[in-house]
Amino acid sequence: MVTRRRTWLAGILSAAACVLIVATGNALAQEKPRYGGELVFPVPSEPPSYDAHREQTFGVIHPVAPHYNGLLRFDPTDPTGTKPAPDLAESWTVSSDGLVYTFKLRQGVKFHDGNEMTSKDVKASYDKIIFPPEGVVSDRKGQYGVVKAVEAPDPYTVVFRLKWPTVSFLGSLASPWNWIYRADILAKDPHWYETHINGTGPFLFVEHVKGSHWVGKRNPDYWDKGKPYLDGYRALFIKSSAAQVAAVRGERAHIQFRGFTPADRDTLKAALGDKITVAEAPWDCLLMVVPNQQKKPFGDKRVRRALTLALDRYAGSKALSRIAIVKEVAGVQVPGTPYATPPDELAKLAGYGKDINAARDEARKLLKEAGAEGLSFTFTNRGVPMPYEPVAVWLIDQWRQIGVTVKQEVVEAAAYYTTLKKGEFDVAMDFQCGYTVEPDLDLYKFTSRSKNPSNYGFYEDPVLDDLYEKQSRATDVEARKKFVRAFEKRLLDEEAHYLMTLQWHRIIPHSSKVKGWQITPSHYLNNMLDTVWLTDGPTH
Repeated sequence: MVTRRRTWLAGILSAAACVLIVATGNALAQEKPRYGGELVFPVPSEPPSYDAHREQTFGVIHPVAPHYNGLLRFDPTDPTGTKPAPDLAESWTVSSDGLVYTFKLRQGVKFHDGNEMTSKDVKASYDKIIFPPEGVVSDRKGQYGVVKAVEAPDPYTVVFRLKWPTVSFLGSLASPWNWIYRADILAKDPHWYETHINGTGPFLFVEHVKGSHWVGKRNPDYWDKGKPYLDGYRALFIKSSAAQVAAVRGERAHIQFRGFTPADRDTLKAALGDKITVAEAPWDCLLMVVPNQQKKPFGDKRVRRALTLALDRYAGSKALSRIAIVKEVAGVQVPGTPYATPPDELAKLAGYGKDINAARDEARKLLKEAGAEGLSFTFTNRGVPMPYEPVAVWLIDQWRQIGVTVKQEVVEAAAYYTTLKKGEFDVAMDFQCGYTVEPDLDLYKFTSRSKNPSNYGFYEDPVLDDLYEKQSRATDVEARKKFVRAFEKRLLDEEAHYLMTLQWHRIIPHSSKVKGWQITPSHYLNNMLDTVWLTDGPTH
């Protein structure tokens, strides 16, 4: 079916061998699926808009993804979340020079409004993502700088022409964010999908009641015959972590797809026993601190460097991993994966040394040199309790120990990214959560603001941009590692544009009635729900 799989896959699969994924009783193919029932799941954040091309929150993916398909997807049976698989494209080929990717589309696929999906819809969707018109935000534009053109030579063929060969392109096209929209609708109003639903996916839209719930029902005309198995699903918008746990414990909800804390896991297992199945995995996600370089004194790298030197990440890891969904000390890649910096080398970067007293002495000295002694600022945080709240408490305490006074401002999750995009903050919590472990996908966020609108530091750094392109072009693993390490050193040490905190750890305790769902290191994957089924009736 696929004449050539790019060498990126081999590298990623070797990464999978470095991480442990624990899931019990949840293999997709061991039992015959049962039809019927409504899957119920809490979502801690509501969608800022319905358009996945412009958003970057699970609050969009979890309730809305079941209405859509992409060109490709990641194989929903693969626990590593790294294997590209067909979705709307049923096959593809790659030219011998690696510059042309040609996809053959499925025929007879219908949008929910009854119109047939063709190559013009795929082209229009990717043009919106890669070459957005003026006034249209594409949060992943920077990820596709390698693309020269997208073509639709006939109704069932799509061609991507690249500027240079890259090892990660199939993974980029399997992005769970790249939903295919109707070209005719986009031509009339490129903002239409921000407030409306019309996909090709396994579930039809029923209703969205803000602050309450989102409901989808089975698409009887879905192109993948025999799917989905569920009659429908109901997403409950519940901000409180305790209330989410209570919903699962009281069997009013089946699963929460993002993750619970170790304590929540233990509480649910103790209360429900075999009624609960626990799945765990490393999590390609971490919280970061972003100083707004448009505002004084954060344009001074001495101030930014002082803020990262103040953080005792190793002590923080021991304390926070007991109460929150964070665990490992990390740089720009998931610890233990092929492009991650080894701990002894990471320790040479600012804020990663083992002598916290010396680091804080240097931090105070830098603040004095910058004329920022007695610095005080407002720290803008996202209104999602876990792990934003405990990590913020830890950060504020760490900064206090170098004489910095910080006031926290918590912004409701749906409005949070508007605040970041407008630059209406001093220092803010940001995050980087990938859908698969791959430097091209994990690093593009940190390129210059002119290249990537989700750079909330509002800086221009042509050196970083050049290093990003060099690592993307490198086909030799060792050469690529050197560019990734140089990128990391400039980002976190030399310029301290961003301050990394701790890598997350994903824990999903769910009803044992839920089958056909596989945990991966990303909470953005496996949310189409087409493979999910319940062993008996719906939760009430």
